[in-house]
Amino acid sequence: MTETAILGGGCFWCVEAVLVSINGVLSVQSGYAGGKTENPTYKEVCSGLTGHAEVVEVIFDPAVISYAQLLRIFFTLHDPTTLNRQGNDRGTQYRSVIFWTSEEQRATAEAVRQEIEQSGLWNAPLVTQIEPLTTFWPAEAEHDDYFRRNPDNGYCQVVVAPKVVKMRKVFAGLQKRSDES
Repeated sequence: MTETAILGGGCFWCVEAVLVSINGVLSVQSGYAGGKTENPTYKEVCSGLTGHAEVVEVIFDPAVISYAQLLRIFFTLHDPTTLNRQGNDRGTQYRSVIFWTSEEQRATAEAVRQEIEQSGLWNAPLVTQIEPLTTFWPAEAEHDDYFRRNPDNGYCQVVVAPKVVKMRKVFAGLQKRSDES
């Protein structure tokens, strides 16, 4: 049995690149959620006018990694204290958000957000939104596995790669073996 998590932590390329290497994560799909436009395009979402956030759909095996543990990784891999911003990326499409698919996920998300807030991991209040999922819209195919396919891209080298390296160290015990990636 698998579960699905929908997470927005700024640019979906960063979130995907980190989560795809976590043991128990079966797939990660870039996409959009939380907006009003049906089947939005990347260009429309980047305009900030659709209300969508860049998110990833994470299919995972809860027997291997819990939803709570995925959320702890999520809260560590991006800055959940900056409203509608991650680094130089600005706009509501880059907001920190968890879209829940069940009451159990909602309760877990709220508990983990409170745990992270109280842990002192961040020096400012968390602004991560916790909202019910209405629709997940897959992003265009060129966004799939972007970091692996575009390692020489400037954004990947300057923004994505350092996050991947940091997270592999912080969560070393949760990494897939190299033959599983």
